[in-house]
Amino acid sequence: MRVIGIDPGLRRTGWGIVDVEGSRLTHVANGVCKSEGTELAYRLSSLFDQLNAIFSQYTPETAAIEQTFVNKDGAGTLKLGQARGAILLVPAQRGLPVAEYSPNAVKKVVVGVGHADKVQVEHMVKMQLPGVKIVGADASDALAIALCHAHHARFAGKLDAAIARAG
Repeated sequence: MRVIGIDPGLRRTGWGIVDVEGSRLTHVANGVCKSEGTELAYRLSSLFDQLNAIFSQYTPETAAIEQTFVNKDGAGTLKLGQARGAILLVPAQRGLPVAEYSPNAVKKVVVGVGHADKVQVEHMVKMQLPGVKIVGADASDALAIALCHAHHARFAGKLDAAIARAG
Protein backbone atom coordinates (compact mmCIF):
# COMPACT_ATOMS: atom_id res chain seq x y z
CA MET A 1 0.00 0.00 0.00
CA ARG A 2 1.32 3.44 -0.90
CA VAL A 3 0.32 6.20 1.54
CA ILE A 4 0.62 9.95 1.09
CA GLY A 5 0.57 12.11 4.19
CA ILE A 6 -0.32 15.76 3.79
CA ASP A 7 0.37 18.62 6.22
CA PRO A 8 -1.94 21.34 4.88
CA GLY A 9 -1.00 24.98 4.79
CA LEU A 10 -1.95 27.92 2.63
CA ARG A 11 1.63 29.03 2.06
CA ARG A 12 3.40 25.69 2.42
CA THR A 13 1.81 22.25 2.21
CA GLY A 14 4.07 19.39 3.18
CA TRP A 15 3.71 15.95 1.63
CA GLY A 16 5.38 12.64 2.28
CA ILE A 17 4.92 9.22 0.72
CA VAL A 18 5.68 5.82 2.22
CA ASP A 19 5.16 2.28 0.99
CA VAL A 20 3.77 -0.25 3.46
CA GLU A 21 4.48 -3.93 2.91
CA GLY A 22 3.52 -6.00 5.93
CA SER A 23 5.40 -4.45 8.83
CA ARG A 24 7.99 -2.84 6.55
CA LEU A 25 7.81 0.91 5.90
CA THR A 26 9.80 2.43 3.04
CA HIS A 27 10.27 6.10 2.22
CA VAL A 28 9.30 6.98 -1.35
CA ALA A 29 9.46 10.78 -1.53
CA ASN A 30 8.71 13.98 0.35
CA GLY A 31 8.50 17.68 -0.37
CA VAL A 32 6.68 20.95 0.02
CA CYS A 33 4.17 22.64 -2.26
CA LYS A 34 4.50 26.41 -2.07
CA SER A 35 1.43 28.36 -3.11
CA GLU A 36 1.94 30.87 -5.89
CA GLY A 37 0.08 34.09 -6.49
CA THR A 38 -1.23 36.85 -4.27
CA GLU A 39 -4.96 36.26 -4.49
CA LEU A 40 -6.46 33.44 -2.45
CA ALA A 41 -8.13 31.69 -5.39
CA TYR A 42 -4.85 31.49 -7.32
CA ARG A 43 -2.94 30.26 -4.28
CA LEU A 44 -5.51 27.48 -3.75
CA SER A 45 -5.39 26.57 -7.44
CA SER A 46 -1.60 26.46 -7.26
CA LEU A 47 -1.66 24.01 -4.33
CA PHE A 48 -4.27 21.88 -6.09
CA ASP A 49 -2.24 21.71 -9.31
CA GLN A 50 1.03 20.89 -7.52
CA LEU A 51 -0.59 18.09 -5.50
CA ASN A 52 -2.26 16.72 -8.63
CA ALA A 53 1.17 16.44 -10.24
CA ILE A 54 2.53 14.62 -7.16
CA PHE A 55 -0.40 12.19 -7.17
CA SER A 56 0.13 11.56 -10.90
CA GLN A 57 3.83 10.92 -10.43
CA TYR A 58 3.69 8.70 -7.33
CA THR A 59 0.17 7.18 -7.55
CA PRO A 60 -0.64 6.78 -3.85
CA GLU A 61 -3.43 4.35 -2.96
CA THR A 62 -4.62 6.18 0.13
CA ALA A 63 -4.20 9.61 1.67
CA ALA A 64 -4.01 10.99 5.19
CA ILE A 65 -4.28 14.64 6.13
CA GLU A 66 -3.86 16.54 9.35
CA GLN A 67 -7.07 17.95 10.83
CA THR A 68 -7.38 21.69 11.28
CA PHE A 69 -7.27 23.09 14.76
CA VAL A 70 -9.02 26.35 15.55
CA ASN A 71 -6.72 29.07 16.76
CA LYS A 72 -7.23 32.65 17.90
CA ASP A 73 -6.99 34.04 14.37
CA GLY A 74 -10.39 33.25 12.85
CA ALA A 75 -9.45 34.57 9.41
CA GLY A 76 -6.29 32.43 9.39
CA THR A 77 -8.24 29.36 10.43
CA LEU A 78 -10.77 29.96 7.67
CA LYS A 79 -8.02 30.29 5.03
CA LEU A 80 -6.39 27.09 6.27
CA GLY A 81 -9.78 25.40 5.99
CA GLN A 82 -10.07 26.57 2.40
CA ALA A 83 -6.59 25.21 1.66
CA ARG A 84 -7.60 21.87 3.21
CA GLY A 85 -10.68 21.84 0.97
CA ALA A 86 -8.61 22.31 -2.17
CA ILE A 87 -6.13 19.68 -0.95
CA LEU A 88 -8.87 17.15 -0.10
CA LEU A 89 -10.23 17.41 -3.63
CA VAL A 90 -7.10 15.83 -5.13
CA PRO A 91 -7.47 12.35 -3.61
CA ALA A 92 -11.27 12.59 -3.64
CA GLN A 93 -11.36 13.14 -7.41
CA ARG A 94 -9.23 10.02 -7.81
CA GLY A 95 -11.59 7.98 -5.65
CA LEU A 96 -8.99 7.38 -2.96
CA PRO A 97 -9.84 6.87 0.69
CA VAL A 98 -8.81 9.83 2.86
CA ALA A 99 -8.15 9.61 6.60
CA GLU A 100 -7.87 12.59 8.90
CA TYR A 101 -5.80 12.71 12.10
CA SER A 102 -5.43 15.33 14.79
CA PRO A 103 -1.90 16.66 15.37
CA ASN A 104 -1.85 15.03 18.82
CA ALA A 105 -2.92 11.65 17.40
CA VAL A 106 -0.07 11.77 14.85
CA LYS A 107 2.47 12.66 17.54
CA LYS A 108 1.15 9.95 19.86
CA VAL A 109 1.58 7.26 17.19
CA VAL A 110 4.94 8.42 15.83
CA VAL A 111 6.64 9.71 18.99
CA GLY A 112 4.61 8.12 21.78
CA VAL A 113 3.71 11.52 23.27
CA GLY A 114 0.77 13.62 22.09
CA HIS A 115 2.47 16.93 22.77
CA ALA A 116 5.85 16.23 21.18
CA ASP A 117 7.70 19.11 19.51
CA LYS A 118 8.76 19.25 15.86
CA VAL A 119 12.34 18.16 16.65
CA GLN A 120 11.08 15.00 18.37
CA VAL A 121 8.71 14.24 15.48
CA GLU A 122 11.46 14.62 12.88
CA HIS A 123 13.82 12.46 14.93
CA MET A 124 11.27 9.63 15.15
CA VAL A 125 10.42 9.91 11.45
CA LYS A 126 14.13 9.45 10.70
CA MET A 127 14.28 6.48 13.08
CA GLN A 128 11.36 4.77 11.31
CA LEU A 129 12.61 5.63 7.82
CA PRO A 130 16.41 5.16 8.00
CA GLY A 131 18.39 7.23 5.53
CA VAL A 132 15.51 9.55 4.67
CA LYS A 133 16.44 13.05 3.55
CA ILE A 134 13.65 15.32 4.73
CA VAL A 135 13.01 18.49 2.72
CA GLY A 136 11.82 20.57 5.70
CA ALA A 137 9.58 20.74 8.76
CA ASP A 138 6.37 20.61 6.68
CA ALA A 139 7.57 17.51 4.85
CA SER A 140 8.63 15.93 8.15
CA ASP A 141 5.14 16.48 9.54
CA ALA A 142 3.62 15.02 6.37
CA LEU A 143 5.77 11.90 6.65
CA ALA A 144 4.65 11.58 10.28
CA ILE A 145 1.02 11.75 9.11
CA ALA A 146 1.73 9.04 6.51
CA LEU A 147 3.39 6.87 9.17
CA CYS A 148 0.45 7.38 11.52
CA HIS A 149 -1.95 6.24 8.81
CA ALA A 150 0.26 3.30 7.89
CA HIS A 151 0.19 2.09 11.50
CA HIS A 152 -3.58 2.56 11.76
CA ALA A 153 -4.22 0.83 8.43
CA ARG A 154 -1.94 -2.07 9.30
CA PHE A 155 -3.76 -2.73 12.57
CA ALA A 156 -7.20 -2.18 11.00
CA GLY A 157 -6.33 -4.82 8.43
CA LYS A 158 -5.41 -7.29 11.17
CA LEU A 159 -8.65 -6.57 13.00
CA ASP A 160 -10.68 -7.02 9.81
CA ALA A 161 -8.90 -10.31 9.09
CA ALA A 162 -9.52 -11.58 12.63
CA ILE A 163 -13.19 -10.68 12.40
CA ALA A 164 -13.46 -12.44 9.02
CA ARG A 165 -11.81 -15.58 10.44
CA ALA A 166 -14.12 -15.54 13.45
CA GLY A 167 -17.22 -15.19 11.24
